[in-house]
Amino acid sequence: MNPVFFLFLRRMRTPLLLLIVVYTISIGGLVLMPGIDADGEPWRFDFFHAFYFITYTASTIGFGEVPYPFTPAQRMWTTMSIYLTVLGWLYAIGTILALLQDPAFRRAIAEQRFGRAVARLREPFYLVCGFGETGEMITRMLLRHKLRVVAIDRDSDRVAALDLMAWGVDVPALAADFRDPTRLLLAGLRHPRCRGVVPLSRDDEANVEAALAARLLNPKLQIVCRAQSESARAKLPSFTADEIVDPFEIFGTQLALALNKPSAHALHKALGSLPGQPLPARHAPPRGLWLICGYGRFGSTVARHLQAEGITTRIIEPKAGIAPPEAIVGAGTSQEALVAAGCREAAGLIAGTDTDTSNLAIAMTARTTNERIFIVARENRDKNHPLFIAAPVDLIVETSRLLVNRIFAELTNPLLRRFLEYVCTQSEAWSAALYERVRADCDGRTPDTWEVRLDADDAPAVVEALAAGRRIALGHLLREPRARDARLPVLPLALLRAGALDCLPDENTTLARGDRLLFCGPLGTAAEMEWALGAANVLEYVESGAEFPDAFVFRWLAARARRGRQHDERV
Repeated sequence: MNPVFFLFLRRMRTPLLLLIVVYTISIGGLVLMPGIDADGEPWRFDFFHAFYFITYTASTIGFGEVPYPFTPAQRMWTTMSIYLTVLGWLYAIGTILALLQDPAFRRAIAEQRFGRAVARLREPFYLVCGFGETGEMITRMLLRHKLRVVAIDRDSDRVAALDLMAWGVDVPALAADFRDPTRLLLAGLRHPRCRGVVPLSRDDEANVEAALAARLLNPKLQIVCRAQSESARAKLPSFTADEIVDPFEIFGTQLALALNKPSAHALHKALGSLPGQPLPARHAPPRGLWLICGYGRFGSTVARHLQAEGITTRIIEPKAGIAPPEAIVGAGTSQEALVAAGCREAAGLIAGTDTDTSNLAIAMTARTTNERIFIVARENRDKNHPLFIAAPVDLIVETSRLLVNRIFAELTNPLLRRFLEYVCTQSEAWSAALYERVRADCDGRTPDTWEVRLDADDAPAVVEALAAGRRIALGHLLREPRARDARLPVLPLALLRAGALDCLPDENTTLARGDRLLFCGPLGTAAEMEWALGAANVLEYVESGAEFPDAFVFRWLAARARRGRQHDERV
């Protein structure tokens, strides 16, 4: 049974029974009460007319005494019936108003509306569990790439605020515990258009439970789970989540990369950032003594990666219980603690506490103590980003953006991660040359990266040409669809064929059906390339220079004209 209807009947059982009893007494008494007609003969109401009279009397409409004037006894009974029915209706209406304010009833209505909205989705969508700062950012990126989102969050205020955001499309959202499998099913876990589940809350245990439930209920879905604690990651075996994302591990790896290969680190940031932003500068953190303020999960993770690179670290931690044996027990905001830890001789400092104000204060104090020190500051809240930009910080650890960039790439562009892993294996000179090429093609802005699958969905024109035996080279897709002699500012990063990855493939490479291609270029160039991928006449133009109309009538007329010319030449 519909839960809203069931809850309504259960709460309205007493008022409805009361109304039935009141109407039965009022109608029965009116039928039994004798009256006098116009000829002075006795008459009585039948049940239908008694019900009709009580109906408009109880609602205080009052058409009058019909069909004949009432006797005093009938008027007395009618008066009593009016009070009985009005009081009954007041009680019933009051119960309905109370029911509309009941949290359980409103939750049932919200779930019903949510379920209908999800069932009506006809586009591919991702289920985002936990709609905090990171969830909002990943939603905006998915919507920008024409992918729908369904959101679940345990905080009803966040769900209510979602309606106030200018998404451009409707984002079905529900305030519920996403650890509950029934809520996941209601959110479309088995919907044919659901592509994957992304648990993103700050509660690692809740993320683990959601990932496990999603894997068991629909093993075909892609699952990308946020998990920062070691205990949570240990509960996520390889068969549970396709990717386990820990922003602290991501930054630790990137910092180690920046120490050895600054250009490779800059490529990671450029290719993994929102397109169209100013291209991040190359950072070359110095080697030497590094101070780490805050030895929580972030500080301990970064310390491990630095020590693996042979960097000497010294910890400043205010809580003696979690500080390692040789740590300086004190606050990083204190100049005395920084001096005692060797800030005046240190090469770098990491402000890695859980509070943005503390990290900003640490950075300012450290800069006052040592003007040459390289400062890394952890940004916990994206809304404080302008403060970190204005602060004396060399490198900002944007936790939310690290998460969003990795998750978005994993969901929509899995080839990018493989390419970036390849970048890490190359020399600094190779990475520097590629970085300069990206900078030149994108005019100093972060590039857009996209993946193309040579199949009937992504590239129907190419698939049709390959089936006809034509040779389509990678360079054909890089030509300007309006002027084939010009080249699109697009860089082919990788080609995946039969499991083998070819990075920076040659433009003369012959394409084959089933290939997966990774490109980067300025924002908007992906749409330019789609012309050649989807329109047969555009592909033929960039391939051979021949121009043919695309509409059926014009193609027929063009073919007829060609046959006429050929006939004239033979004659």
